[in-house]
Formats: sequence, C-alpha cells, structure tokens
Amino acid sequence: MNPGVWWLIAAGLLIVAEILTTSLVFAMLAGGAAGAAVVGALGGGVILQALTFAAVSGVLVAFVRPIAMRHMQTPAAIRTGVAALPGSNAIVLETVDSRDGRVKIGGEVWSARSYDGDSTFQAGESVQVISIEGVTALVG
Repeated sequence: MNPGVWWLIAAGLLIVAEILTTSLVFAMLAGGAAGAAVVGALGGGVILQALTFAAVSGVLVAFVRPIAMRHMQTPAAIRTGVAALPGSNAIVLETVDSRDGRVKIGGEVWSARSYDGDSTFQAGESVQVISIEGVTALVG
C-alpha cells in the first residue's frame, strides 16, 4: 500500500483524537499528516514525507494553533441596548421610592423604583442601575 494512504489514515485518526480532546494539537498534526499524504501522492519518498509531516505540523502548532486558541476564547459578552444598563450610574431627577421616580441614564430619562423597596433617593443623588424591568429601572 502507498505510504500516502497511511498518512491519510493517520490524519483521520488524529482528527478523531482532536474531536475527543479539542486541544487543537491533534488537528495541527492531522494537517501535517495531510501534507505528507500529498507529498506521497506526488511520488515523494518516505523520508521526504516524514520531513513534510514534521515541518507542516511544527508550523501549524507554532503559528496557527495560538491564533486559533485566541479565537476559541470568547471575550465577555458585549452587552448592548437595555442589557448594557445594569451596573451603570444614573442621576435621580425626581424622588425615587418603592413606587415611582425618574432617573437619567446615559442621557435618557427612565422611570425608576428603588430596588429593595425601602430606600428613597432624592433629586441630584447618584444611584446605580441594578436591573431593568420593562421600562422601569430598579436602582440602588
């Protein structure tokens, strides 16, 4: 059997190993094995195939894997719209209590209530938005 076929079999087994581990090392080695299979299909000798495997695998592990790993680590979700408001600061425009009030959040006026239901905040105070319920900011 042609050695190139053995390299393809090795590449397939390495892909299966990658699926089981998700470390991206076996995938890079599978790329090297695929490169060696191409060299074998083009008539290159076993030594040239082994050198191709080592070189392609080394380059993939050294340069491609770190980039791929960075892309796999997703940053904290970028919050937009209403989801971005909790944790932001607001200025009380009208007294905020357990039932009613108005605050200014990032240039917009929102209806507001105190988060704990007991606190009262006077106009001019700075408060923090705890959560948003519908169109009402719960502040504390």
